[in-house]
Amino acid sequence: MANRDLESPLLSSQLSDPPHIILKVHDSDSSIQQSNNHKPNPNTSSRNPFEFIGSDGLSVPPPSTLDPFRNETPNIEGLYEVIKIVICLPIAIVRLVLFGVCLATGYVATKIALLGWKDKHNPMPKWRSRLMWVTRGCTRCILFSFGYHWIRRKGKLAPREIAPIVVSNHVSYIDPIFYFFEFFPTIVAAESHDSMPFVGTIIRAMQVIYVDRFSPSSRRLAVTEIKRKASCGRFPRVLLFPEGTTTNGRVLISFQLGAFIPGYAIQPIIVRYPHVHFDQSWGNVSLGMLMFRMFTQFHNFMEVEYLPIVSPLDNCKENPSHFAKRTSNAIASALNVVQTNHSYGDLMLLMKASELKQEKPSSYMVEMAKVESLFHISSLEAVNFLDKFLSMNPDASGRVKFNDFLRAFRLRTCTLSEELFGFLDVEKNGSITFKQFLYGSAHVMKRPLFQQSCELAFAQCDTRGHNKISEQELRDTIRHAIPDFDEDEIHELFSIFDMDGDGSVSKDNFLCCLRQNPLLIALFEPCLVHKDSSQVGQGILEEIV
Repeated sequence: MANRDLESPLLSSQLSDPPHIILKVHDSDSSIQQSNNHKPNPNTSSRNPFEFIGSDGLSVPPPSTLDPFRNETPNIEGLYEVIKIVICLPIAIVRLVLFGVCLATGYVATKIALLGWKDKHNPMPKWRSRLMWVTRGCTRCILFSFGYHWIRRKGKLAPREIAPIVVSNHVSYIDPIFYFFEFFPTIVAAESHDSMPFVGTIIRAMQVIYVDRFSPSSRRLAVTEIKRKASCGRFPRVLLFPEGTTTNGRVLISFQLGAFIPGYAIQPIIVRYPHVHFDQSWGNVSLGMLMFRMFTQFHNFMEVEYLPIVSPLDNCKENPSHFAKRTSNAIASALNVVQTNHSYGDLMLLMKASELKQEKPSSYMVEMAKVESLFHISSLEAVNFLDKFLSMNPDASGRVKFNDFLRAFRLRTCTLSEELFGFLDVEKNGSITFKQFLYGSAHVMKRPLFQQSCELAFAQCDTRGHNKISEQELRDTIRHAIPDFDEDEIHELFSIFDMDGDGSVSKDNFLCCLRQNPLLIALFEPCLVHKDSSQVGQGILEEIV
């Protein structure tokens, strides 16, 4: 089976023939000449300022109206809920005591089971596994203390030798507690879980597979461990939550591929939390509030359904993304919910917007799984672009106006800045959303000629050959694009490139700045695409082709 990793694109972007490079040369006199009486209107700009690096225009899908992370009942509302909480407060105290006793007992039993065990690369010895039954019993009592007095089950768990990997939708922190009690699996979890009090010790007994979701090497190692443990019958079955985070259970977000790359048969399991007054999903509500609400309910409902096994096609050589798609279709169909292209990256954007007190944080979600497949940018890069966008002071609806856009990029009102904004403003209504800004920036950054153009732009600016650019050199270059730039404006723009504040811009800083602000590459078009066609051939084609 081909070696795959979790960051591989769903479709190969390789072409059988090298791409042809076509450069359109515009008359510099007509494209950059400014007039003191000109009043730019970004709504009417039509020229694509990035055509010189291979852009054929920007297309941005409409925003999604779904919020997969929104809890329907984040606050205590209604007379019924208030009365119920008052009645259940004495019961909540008893439940809290039961929770504490069970957690402490399970922790002690787990510590004893782990005592002196050093060979954690191999399966846990049977006597230690038997001791973990004490912890599993305590886990069921913990579920009882949270109000899950009975749990409805449908279907049966398949034998491990038939389906060594199980996957489940992820709604609440209750999910892994139930699975720990039900069949004591090996789980895949973030490294941060290891340092959690009590919980870290207990999941170590599950021979957890740790993964850093932002590290490609860690993700590859996790896939190797999943395959190794799934192939050995002495390990517990492997449990993964392929969504990578909790949702509200009313949609199914995109799947990570870790469970599907090994090529073993998978049994999907779904969990539901039917409710009327209290949404048990772990959405925009704190853990403490969620636990309090659970303790003060008469009963919390939970349903678990074991679905038919999904096996890989083509003699276990099925493409992992197709395998994941068939499995997600089975889960979504059983849950009767829609599937979206949201991912953990959207939750990062949501949390960032919430942290910075944006009025509508959900408007900054962009369905990151689709963005990653189109442009191959990471969630961390998307968060950095959000930082830049939020520096433009978006309004209550999450939109940025032309003047705020100019202020963030240290630009002035001119034809080029009008073209830049018009490139992003695909709706032509005088404002842009974060999704448009992200798509536009990623689109530019991933053009075939972007990286080479950045390097050539540095070479054009570095007229003295010192491998660094002074403010004067940047001024001389930028004025080909914006002739009316004054000294203060040039200084402000220079400060963006001078990332370490030493008064000069190294090549690394220059390239890093353009990766963080890819739209600024348009400032260097005049020095990259010359009016004389022979200069074009020498200046661009020799450097890039």
